[in-house]
Amino acid sequence: MQRLRNPRTGVEQGEEQIFSEFESGGTMWTGTGNRERRKPVLFSEVYAQPPAVQVTVSLWDMDTSAAIRAEIRAENITTVGFDIVFRTWSDSRIARLRASWIAIGDLPFADDWDVE
Repeated sequence: MQRLRNPRTGVEQGEEQIFSEFESGGTMWTGTGNRERRKPVLFSEVYAQPPAVQVTVSLWDMDTSAAIRAEIRAENITTVGFDIVFRTWSDSRIARLRASWIAIGDLPFADDWDVE
């Protein structure tokens, strides 16, 4: 995680292989209809509040004989992590997929204290 000069802001990034199903004959490669894969990601440090998370495809290996239909997003974002969610549908065939992500948010600070 990077800490900016402002010690309250954290920036963390990473890359995750979401699936590889060409060799195993998994449903992302052989199936049709609605399909989904989820990959949980944990942050290296806990944020004070759920951060903003951006997810993008960094590698896709897709069959070009059908239309490429896909959605990738971050879901269930908490202070400790989130899920990368990849969805496809119809006759799209995806052999493998890797995603990159970046999280930016408020970090706990040593001078923080609660008054009740």
